Amino acid sequence: MDRRDGPYGEVVLRRRGTGDDAVHEIIANGCFLMDTSDGRSERLLVDAALAALPADRAEPAVLIGGLGVGFSLARAAEEPRWGRITVVEREPAVIGWHRAGPLGAISARALADPRAEIVEGDLLSVLGHVRTAPVRYDALCLDIDNGPDWTVTESNDSLYSPPGLAACRERLTPGGVLAVWSARPSARFEQALRNAGFEGVRTEEIAVARGVPDVVHLGQRAA
Repeated sequence: MDRRDGPYGEVVLRRRGTGDDAVHEIIANGCFLMDTSDGRSERLLVDAALAALPADRAEPAVLIGGLGVGFSLARAAEEPRWGRITVVEREPAVIGWHRAGPLGAISARALADPRAEIVEGDLLSVLGHVRTAPVRYDALCLDIDNGPDWTVTESNDSLYSPPGLAACRERLTPGGVLAVWSARPSARFEQALRNAGFEGVRTEEIAVARGVPDVVHLGQRAA
């Protein structure tokens, strides 16, 4: 449907099927990233983060790293408890496919929500500005690349490194939650979260028809 040269290489939007059965796919530099066929694990990313927050925390703010096909944003906007919803996406093509393209079928209502804001930029750069722009969030929900153990774009590795996880921790309010989507479970990443000072580290799984499950890794900043 569309092919563009973005700041990090080629991005492609494809469609499989027609009508109500059509599935849209995002391809980056020739590698499949995500599609609209399911969305359960992307929704879990937001639901699990909210569930881990104290029940009495009023109007918590969430930052979603990666717009993707829009499932996480749409899920956040369905939940009235969130007070502020910020999405950081570095590919202008992806943002365009939502604002004036076929992916708007998933995200249009969320994009019209006054709580929601789309920020075009690199997530690690946004997180690293905490000292000059000390905006903090109650939850960080990261769906970047294919997760910590398999990145299509090499620069995304730094997000899951000790400095990247430290930047995430500093962006969280006390008791705030980091939720990280991954295409497969990673005991190594669980340990990396503990080493970075996160508490209550755990993993929630979404079973798939074949192969290893999609997962959400969770950790909490000390209260």
